[in-house]
Amino acid sequence: MPANSTSADSAAVNQLRGELRVSEAFLAKYNRPGPRYTSYPTAPIWNDAFGPVDLESVHEEANRAGSPVSLYMHIPFCESLCLFCACNVIIQKNKDVAPPYLSVLRQEIHRVSESVSRDREVVQLHWGGGTPTYLTPPQIADLFGYTRELFTFAPDAEIGIEVDPRVTTPAHLEVLRRLGFNRLSMGVQDFHPEVQQAIHRLQPFELTRDLIASARELGFDSINVDLIYGLPYQSPERFAHTVDQIISLAPDRIALFSYAHVPWLKKQQGAFAAHLPAGMQKFDIFRTGLAQFLDAGYLYIGMDHFAKPGDELAVAQQQRTLHRNFQGYTTKSGADLYGMGVTAISGIQNAYAQNHRELRNWEAAVAERGIATMRGYRLSADDRLRRAVISRLLCHTVIFKDEISREFGVNFDEYFADALQKLRGAREDGLLTESAREIRATGLGRIFIRNLAMAFDPYLEKQQLDAQPLFSKTL
Repeated sequence: MPANSTSADSAAVNQLRGELRVSEAFLAKYNRPGPRYTSYPTAPIWNDAFGPVDLESVHEEANRAGSPVSLYMHIPFCESLCLFCACNVIIQKNKDVAPPYLSVLRQEIHRVSESVSRDREVVQLHWGGGTPTYLTPPQIADLFGYTRELFTFAPDAEIGIEVDPRVTTPAHLEVLRRLGFNRLSMGVQDFHPEVQQAIHRLQPFELTRDLIASARELGFDSINVDLIYGLPYQSPERFAHTVDQIISLAPDRIALFSYAHVPWLKKQQGAFAAHLPAGMQKFDIFRTGLAQFLDAGYLYIGMDHFAKPGDELAVAQQQRTLHRNFQGYTTKSGADLYGMGVTAISGIQNAYAQNHRELRNWEAAVAERGIATMRGYRLSADDRLRRAVISRLLCHTVIFKDEISREFGVNFDEYFADALQKLRGAREDGLLTESAREIRATGLGRIFIRNLAMAFDPYLEKQQLDAQPLFSKTL
């Protein structure tokens, strides 16, 4: 532990280590398919009865409400396919595809901007993918400049981008910083050569180290690194070395994702299925990384995120202002998220909308109407109540019953009697504590917090009748 850690911190870490000594039977019980709850209801519930007209109506409602704005833009292109990837990507080495895509994206940005009053500030912008640094520095400058002309940015706006160290140049970093980008998120996954070879992502430690050093010299406020446990040929010993290397780079935030093995959705994942760690071995890999990050002084935010104690995520969790959206944990609660680009998702007021997944369909829809809604969903009163409960559990690891009862005009224990019954086993297994006042996840419960949230999701029973799982496993 770092020198300024308290004895209470050490005690909490040691207690969590003890709780993580679980059995094979325990893992078999809780390691089952479940949502990540970046939305509630989850995307499989949405339907194509919700279209562009509905989204335009939602835009009007949000504008009347005057809520702050979050912008997401999806850049789908990658130069090569990482075999573990389950994202919506387009593999194309020929970068001639970028200018036509950006032309259509500008049309969509313009149409969306017409629905957002200049009195509403953009408090967050994020470019994801794919690989946004697939674009050239001039293309990046042109796209961001166009966006900045059409929206009002808050002086302290969080402006972030996902970068791939294998294709991101010093010129990329320089233009991003000059434009005002202040947060970088970069994929690493694992540094071991055999693992990288298996997943088709060769990325030496030195390449990542040098990119982070350059970003710090340029003054980026926050750097996030993504790791994945459960990849082919990983072992606790090998992964411990990767984690040591990451700790030496001192990123501000770390995402430690569980590999989502969904070969029925992403056929390329079948290439290494025989070499995947599973069960207790996979859990040991996670447990190894968790312990190392805690010992290095990082705080475990929840699910798969770690942050330094002074980071905004950690502060927001302590102040119970942390929020969850389609980019994961965020400090920008209350902002309406406008997604643009192929497959992009919006979460505005009490509705969700997703753009067309196929490039040609997205292009045609934008040409016709300016927006490209493929499907969506309007939340019912029950949905809004359950969304609040699930979000507070995932973000704050505690649900205060009276708080929910007052806010939604219900008796918590009566309304959620069925959910509380479902949680009895988890309580007996040490995943939560319950009193008349609250439901609180234990240290072990924070690891399996998706399982706890699932008890409040009545849609799951119908979804789990499907022949093929809709979600990855919780571990």
